Amino acid sequence: MKKDVEAIVKELEQGTVQIIPKQELIDKLKEGKKLTIKFGADPTAPDLHLGHTVVLSKLKQFQDLGHDIIFLIGDFTARIGDPSGKSKTRPPLSEEQIKENTKTYFEQVSKILDPKKIKIRYNSEWLDKLISKDLIALCSKITVARLIEREDFAKRLAENQPISFHELLYPIFQAYDSVALNADVEFGGTDQTFNLLTGRFLQEQFGQEPQIVITMPLLEGLDGKQKMSKSLGNAVGLNEPADQAYGKLMSISDDLMWRYMKVLLHTPDEEISMAQERVAAGNINPMEIKKDLAHIIIEKFWSKKEADEAQKTFEALFQQRDYSKADEIKLPKTTDNPIWIVDLLKALGAITSSSEAKRLIESGAVTVDEKPVSDFKATISWKPGMIIKVGKHRIYKIGQCNT
Repeated sequence: MKKDVEAIVKELEQGTVQIIPKQELIDKLKEGKKLTIKFGADPTAPDLHLGHTVVLSKLKQFQDLGHDIIFLIGDFTARIGDPSGKSKTRPPLSEEQIKENTKTYFEQVSKILDPKKIKIRYNSEWLDKLISKDLIALCSKITVARLIEREDFAKRLAENQPISFHELLYPIFQAYDSVALNADVEFGGTDQTFNLLTGRFLQEQFGQEPQIVITMPLLEGLDGKQKMSKSLGNAVGLNEPADQAYGKLMSISDDLMWRYMKVLLHTPDEEISMAQERVAAGNINPMEIKKDLAHIIIEKFWSKKEADEAQKTFEALFQQRDYSKADEIKLPKTTDNPIWIVDLLKALGAITSSSEAKRLIESGAVTVDEKPVSDFKATISWKPGMIIKVGKHRIYKIGQCNT
């Protein structure tokens, strides 16, 4: 830590949106203090996704510098549901759902961080222990006026949308996590800025040195519109098979490709501009750039071997139309035949809901043996060897029936 602190901070600052306040980070690093770095995630889904890697990759830099990384699982706050960016109340999760969703978190985080140096904590450790008088004392430190300054709360009030009281508690509890951990630094996406700053404020109320807040850009999902989220169905999960993740990356728009290069790979702006000029001049096909992008991402967060195999599979399926490489799904003998197209897609694992199926079918994104299915109510007479395409990046082959 005695080497050029300014150079270290410059490197740490790359890819961030804000460091609040930057000077405090510089001062702490000059002191040579081992910092306690906090990053929290509510287990709203069983898989972390590429959006999480934006923060996790930056945490790795701090970890490599010898700082303590705490990955905080919000098993208590998940019971409330983070209202950040939400236009309506988020349904709370049951304890069973939370436990199920947290099972593989450590394994996934370990793809990026050194697992021997990660501290995993759960905020139920301290929040479950708060009794009525503790809650009253905690809530007395933050005014309602401060809470409703929050952009999403203010917007909902302006639109006469209801805000449940328990939602107002969410930023208070998240902020108290920083007090319980005596965090020096907290990371989060830009949508978490209010919560992170509330943590800084609450630490001061409890007589602690306030944490430094570092915000990271939000990664847009595959649709290029909303932030990546498993619940929105636009995510690339870290636990997905590499070939499936590669295929999803190949489905993004050319415009979104440049964004992923910048946010996920920290490709310099000059390099991106040069590549854009080559595409505009017709000197290179954007698909070749996208294939390189997908390969680098899979190699970075999966492995080189999986990246190589995923690229070969993609080229065989989508460029050479060799469907022998398609995911083969064996349906039970009890499966209806003919079967409603939606039930078939669910059986293949291609969709998670009927509404998703309806959207895909009506947009012409589903084909059966190269024939488009446009009727949501259609029934399909299936047989082994049949090829089902869903969207731009998923191809399934029906195998021999299971007994």
